[in-house]
Amino acid sequence: METIVMKTFAALLLSLAFALPASAATPVDVNHADAATIAKSLDGIGFSKAQAIVAWREAHGPFKSADQLAQIKGIGPRTLERNRDAIRLNGGSAPAKPAAAGAPAKATRAAASR
Repeated sequence: METIVMKTFAALLLSLAFALPASAATPVDVNHADAATIAKSLDGIGFSKAQAIVAWREAHGPFKSADQLAQIKGIGPRTLERNRDAIRLNGGSAPAKPAAAGAPAKATRAAASR
């Protein structure tokens, strides 16, 4: 009887270990990091999406809000929320906050033509 309980307990622990995310996001400053660092640091962001983040930053200037990352193809609200605590702006140690209510999330044409 005792071995059955132990085997069940071991199976439960093993199941929980596999149910947890394989990798957690590590803090990264998206305004200064290169694509390889961004890809390595953020969960669900591969090298091509990281390159798109760097390209957007070079075209539009530094990110003012983590919500601006949603403008990049392939980065949706779920990916953004999963990584919000790891996204840093301008080297800060605190997580990036959501854009203020009423603040535009999309780039304007004037900003896009810079």
